Amino acid sequence: MTRLGEVIRQRIRREGPLPFAAYAECVLYHPDLGYYARCDRRSGRDGDFFTSVDLGPLFGELLAAQFAEMWRRLRGRAPGDGRFALVEAAAGSGRLARDVLDAAARDDPAFYAAIDLHLVERSRTARGAQTDTLGPHAARIASSGPDVPGNVTGVVFANELLDALPPHVLAMTDAGLREVHVDVGAGGGLVERLGPLSGAAVREHVSAWDIRLEPGWRAEICPAALAWVRRAARALKRGFLLLIDYGHEAAELYSATHAAGTLTTYRRHRVRNEAAGGTPPWLAEPGERDITAHVDLTAVRRTAEGEGLGTLGVLDQTYFLLGLGALDRVAADEGVAGLRRRLALKSLLVPGGLGSSHKVLVFGKGVGRPRLSGCAHAGRVT
Repeated sequence: MTRLGEVIRQRIRREGPLPFAAYAECVLYHPDLGYYARCDRRSGRDGDFFTSVDLGPLFGELLAAQFAEMWRRLRGRAPGDGRFALVEAAAGSGRLARDVLDAAARDDPAFYAAIDLHLVERSRTARGAQTDTLGPHAARIASSGPDVPGNVTGVVFANELLDALPPHVLAMTDAGLREVHVDVGAGGGLVERLGPLSGAAVREHVSAWDIRLEPGWRAEICPAALAWVRRAARALKRGFLLLIDYGHEAAELYSATHAAGTLTTYRRHRVRNEAAGGTPPWLAEPGERDITAHVDLTAVRRTAEGEGLGTLGVLDQTYFLLGLGALDRVAADEGVAGLRRRLALKSLLVPGGLGSSHKVLVFGKGVGRPRLSGCAHAGRVT
């Protein structure tokens, strides 16, 4: 049992079985022992999983082009000082922000000069690495902390944040809907136990979103993700919210297609979502592996709209990047560097991989209905 596992066992003995969401919150975000707290980065060849950022600077370069267009839309729509708040949530050590700023400084100096960078990150370790990671761009950092700043005129964006927020796990039985809790088993290890729904937030979420499961099905819900969307929407004075994550519309997420749920762990690039030797992988080695669940895109979109944001696009990452001219950006690249960029682009676009598994949701507030380049294929979702 890991050190964090022992902390969790002691807590269970004091408080009783924990709802899975409480367990996941501790496993992922314990301030000293949590998975995300102990390292400034978890992805890449030497990590546990790959993200779009790990494929090189091209992803950040394309985002920079979209953000520059957003800045110009804001400048043209209303008078102001021309400043642009670039707010990255789940910013980690700042690698994606570095790629964005590198591209902006090189390709669009006027936009670069207008940027006020805000890095939102819960991990103290990751925040401590940001200045070194940003290097020559460190002077652009306006704030770094665990919460989205208020009164934002610009863009709030997050790449793979919502899937990493702690989900509640539900199971439909012949006796009705139950919730998965984590308990200490007879042998001292962690085990799952079904219990009643853990509180009003869970009951209200199931009712509000009309979630219906058949006997034998499992599913995840994440009130924390919707609460984050509400906070981000309220922090936005005028501008855009851009979210990139993997998920499904509710009609698919809560269907026979995902009857076993979508809870998954990543450890050294091995994906596990089924029990081995009787122990669910998310209960093994607490704090040593990532835990994720797919995002309910329907709930995210309607929550944002309920906070006064307009939906500008929901589309596959493939079509978002194509709209930003991804193919043109690598067409003239030559040599080994050009080959690497083309291979990176292939990984970003390929169906069945990051291109189709990751969805891009773009919202606006106080900006009307601009036709953003990244949303040129706004209806293309697989």
